[in-house]
Amino acid sequence: MATPLFIGNEIYRHSHLGSKHPLSIPRVSAVMDVCAAMGWLDAANYRESRPAGVDELIRFHTPDYVAAVAEAERRLSIEPEQSERYNLGRGGNPIYGTMFRRPATGVGGSLIAAAHLLQQAGIVYSPGGGTHHGQPARASGFCYFNDAVLAILHWLDRGLDRVAYVDLDVHHGDGVEAAFNADPRVLFVSVHEAGRWPKSGAAEDHGIGNLFNFPVPPGMHDDEMSLLLHDAIAPLVADFAPQALVIQCGADALAEDPLAKQELGNGALWQAVAVLKELAPRLLVLGGGGYNPWTVARCWSGIWAGLNGFEIAERLPPEAEAVLQGLSWNRLAGRSQYASWPPEHWTTRLADPWRGGAIRDGVRALARQARQRGV
Repeated sequence: MATPLFIGNEIYRHSHLGSKHPLSIPRVSAVMDVCAAMGWLDAANYRESRPAGVDELIRFHTPDYVAAVAEAERRLSIEPEQSERYNLGRGGNPIYGTMFRRPATGVGGSLIAAAHLLQQAGIVYSPGGGTHHGQPARASGFCYFNDAVLAILHWLDRGLDRVAYVDLDVHHGDGVEAAFNADPRVLFVSVHEAGRWPKSGAAEDHGIGNLFNFPVPPGMHDDEMSLLLHDAIAPLVADFAPQALVIQCGADALAEDPLAKQELGNGALWQAVAVLKELAPRLLVLGGGGYNPWTVARCWSGIWAGLNGFEIAERLPPEAEAVLQGLSWNRLAGRSQYASWPPEHWTTRLADPWRGGAIRDGVRALARQARQRGV
């Protein structure tokens, strides 16, 4: 199989949604810098993304909405009626200087990946993607455009007829589910925290039989994620036999994330990617949520290592430590629980200790129900 490809862009380093916005932290740029410091990223396996064009965006999004996002970026303002109609400048979707170009670049990366994987089976990693809440004519949940939907549509438009999508973000992948809930060519799987925004993705929601939602209770730990992976998610994907697979790797279900109440270590997500990547000849791995810069950078860098088979040392080399020590975060809540800030292991190690525990009956029931349904 060909060497995995990493897609990035410097726009993520210089794009800011506002000092108090959860996404105003270094994420993709930090992953790029850590991976480069580790010797894992160079000209041979890195490709620069590009902004998707209007003609590409309107394959899923409505022309009037795309035009409204572009105009709001140009003017740095929006009329109240359009703000309400398109959910722009409100609901966590601010008006800012790259509000069209940044998400369009995320889409461009996923489309580059989709096209590349049609030409050559293999693996592409695009941590700037994973904006799974985007709706056809509305921004939603910090997501202006939906790159995952557009990548899957690219494949379907060109003849693939079995595409699997697995969403590991703590929030339900509602935009992707809505796009494909009546399309038998797409298998949709989402593991998310029950009751958390957008409060969709019930286990009873089956679509036409192609939807499998795992709304887990708060406090999910690594052993519970591993059970769902091995007993339900991986068998579902294997039985579907996809020609291509998308994994959305939101890092907001990790224990240190400020916007959720799960207890995962990054090893649970690394394990999920390692198991699932064997189940399709074409693999697109995306980013997603994640609002602690250190946990996101460490988790997503480790995903890239796993995709390539790179060894993760117990302690990082000085160059990678320096990248993590250079990160900053203006969030004050929760700092008092640590003896130092940031905690030493956030800057010296990539891997979290395995965070296991007793597996709750409700989690076992979710796995059992999915097995009984099958695909």
